Amino acid sequence: MGILKIERVGGLAGFGLAGSKLRSQGQQDLSALSAADQASVENLFKGATDVHGYRPVADGFRYRITRTVDGKDQSVEVPEAAVPEALRACVTDRLD
Repeated sequence: MGILKIERVGGLAGFGLAGSKLRSQGQQDLSALSAADQASVENLFKGATDVHGYRPVADGFRYRITRTVDGKDQSVEVPEAAVPEALRACVTDRLD
């Protein structure tokens, strides 16, 4: 099914943004996710980022999720509340 690359960006310290030395990244095999999480990820790529009760948060995190389809990378950037817990859990921080 493929590997998802997940990056946490934004927040108070600007994680992962240009000039930041702190990177928050992870990978997850799509086939290792539950059927519900797979459907959630597919919906994110279709533009369904409405999250019940979501309100933008000052200095809140966003997640950039990238997958490869037919040899081309596709990415979406969504609010933290829209990301399945299984994807948020695979992200680790490192200092460049």
